[in-house]
Parts: sequence; C-alpha cells; structure tokens
Amino acid sequence: MTQGEQVGVLWGEMLRKYNIKIHFAHQTFKWNNEAKGNAAVYCVIIGFAGYDTTVKHLYHYDDIKGDPTVLTVKNINPYLVEGNDVIISRRQKPLCAVPEIGIGNQPIDGGNYLFTTEKKELFIIQEPQSKKWFRRWLGSDEFINGYERWCLWLGDCPPGELRQMPEAMKRVQAVRSMRSASSRASTKKLANTPTRFQVENMPKSSYLIVPEVSSERRRYIPIGYESPETLSSNLVKIVPNASLFHFGVLTSEMHMTWVRYVCGRLKSDYRYSKDIVYNNFPWPQSPTDKQVKDVEAAAQKVLDVRASFVGSSLADLYDPLTMPPALVKAHQDLDRAVDQCYRKQAFTNETRRIEYLFELYDQYTAPLVAAAGVGGKKKSKTVKSLV
Repeated sequence: MTQGEQVGVLWGEMLRKYNIKIHFAHQTFKWNNEAKGNAAVYCVIIGFAGYDTTVKHLYHYDDIKGDPTVLTVKNINPYLVEGNDVIISRRQKPLCAVPEIGIGNQPIDGGNYLFTTEKKELFIIQEPQSKKWFRRWLGSDEFINGYERWCLWLGDCPPGELRQMPEAMKRVQAVRSMRSASSRASTKKLANTPTRFQVENMPKSSYLIVPEVSSERRRYIPIGYESPETLSSNLVKIVPNASLFHFGVLTSEMHMTWVRYVCGRLKSDYRYSKDIVYNNFPWPQSPTDKQVKDVEAAAQKVLDVRASFVGSSLADLYDPLTMPPALVKAHQDLDRAVDQCYRKQAFTNETRRIEYLFELYDQYTAPLVAAAGVGGKKKSKTVKSLV
C-alpha cells in the first residue's frame, strides 16, 4: 500500500476525496511471531485521519529487524517519507530527456522456440541448418545467474530455407496450433504469423538490460550491457541507446533509493517497472560536462572490475557476502560522482536522498500539473535535461 502502482490507486483517492492526512507511520519492518516456521512478513503501520495535526511522528528502521528511530516531522507522504503528499502515477514516457525503456521479446510460443544448451545441441544434430538461427536468450534469471538459454529465431528465415528444415517446421506448426487453440483473440490472430513473436524488441546496437525482479538483499540491481545478437525476454526491461552516463546513474545509490521506495514488490524482492519507476525517475537537472565525464569514467570502472572476475556471475558479484572489495569501491566512487550531479552537499543517509528526489520530482512535475489545470487535460511533456 506504500509502494508501486497501488499508491496512486489507494492514496490518490484518500487524499483528494477525503482529505486524509497521515499522523504517524512506521516504515517497513520485519514482523516476528512465535509461530512454528515463522514466515518472513514485512509490515508498515500507518495512523491517519480526516483532519491534520501539527505534530507527526515517523518511525524509521535502519535495520528492519531492529528498533526504530522516532522522527518528529512536518508531513508524512504516502511513501512514508517526510515531504509533500506526492503520488507517483503511471507515466507512458520518461519525465526527463533520456532514452525510452521497454520490455524485451514476448514469444507466446508454448516454449517451442526456447532451448537449454543441451537441447539446442541435440536439435542442431537433427537439423544442422538450424545452427545459424539460434540466438542467446536472456531473462532476469539467466542474466543475473549467468547460465545459458537459447531461442530459435525464425522470424528472419526465408521461407525457402525454412521449408528445408523439417524439424524446425514441426516447431512452427506446434506454435501455430497452440496459438489457434487459445481463447484469446489476440493470440489466435498471431497464429497467422507463427514464426514471429507477440512482442519484438530487438535493438540494432548494444543496449542495457534491467532485470524485472531482483533480490532486495543486493545493494544494487545488477544492470549491464548486452550485444544486439542477444535476444532479451519480456522478463527484463531494455534500454537501447543508453550511454555510460545513463548506465552510471541507473546503477547508482540515487537511483536505487528511488527504486526501494517507489517500486512494487514480488514478496520482498524489487519489481522494476517502466511506467512507475523508470519513467518517473528525476534525473539530474543540469550536470556539467565534467560531471558527466566523471560519471562515465566511474561507470566504466564498475564494468571493468566486473569483467576482471571471469567465471563469476552477477549473482556472485552482487551478493552482499561475496561482493569483491574492488567492486564495492568502484560503486562507492560511482555513487559520489552521481551525487555531485544532483548537488555538492553530500547525502548523509537514504532518508535525505529520497526526500531530495521527491522534492526534485515535485519541481519537474509542477509545470505539468499547472498545464493540466489550465487545459483540463494533462499534456505529455518531457523535462529538459543534459543527459
């Protein structure tokens, strides 16, 4: 109720229609009980009323299993942060002038085009001509844990060549039959083009992969570049045309703070979204050329350190118990470089970061809200940026 899309659905109505104000709140903490097999349950406690009060208390947990620190604040917003009553709603385009993000490819193929390495090799033995049509396939799990899956991509295969591959034709027929038998009209329609995917997103150059689901244990969501030869699934988000600066900001503490407070959750894991998290993220207003270059250099260092640990997956590198000291330092240097793009004064803790980001979000969206008030309909605009 304090994260993800449901914030706008629930609190938007409560704030606008009923003038609800939060009087006190406990930020996320882990609930324990004496039951056998105690489940991991994460809770918040919120006290609110249909009138305001001048004294509000916010209970902050540095350790979600420990005791809170009590803060006296002026206002508590629906994200349980001190600040204005901000509501992060779905946004179709990025708030700032940055590359657009989208989902990967969605085959709707009944698994007929997807292979493990072993099954791919066996298929190639049966159908040698199919070898050149296999492409590496990545979802969140494959990307983070570093194991291989493959996709038989026949969308670009000439009909004459495809008809010479009987085993591949069996797969195409199976996909067509599966789609034809669906109760969904959109899937039935796809049966007319059985070699194509429902969603196709195949950048022509390198692109960023952002896992859709990632463990909350990690300080940073593992994000990285992939080559255009690799096909990404709909279980990741991809950002074509992303520079080192974009990568640096997205893998920084500033962006991760936004993620932790704004994103939805699957259990307690991060669930990264396009319309809520990425498209609403307030990027630095006007970084100088030097600040951009500093971020790019620090971002490249993170990539270089990762590459030096051959044989280690991103899961290995970003486990808080096994994260190499060199990678920890590279990220700390990157965090400082990104922070400087926002302001010169250092952020003392995560609470100060999210308060600053909500204030910046307010600045960016105020002209859009004003325009919506004048015209009656909110216009789609993008905040100018040097990024």
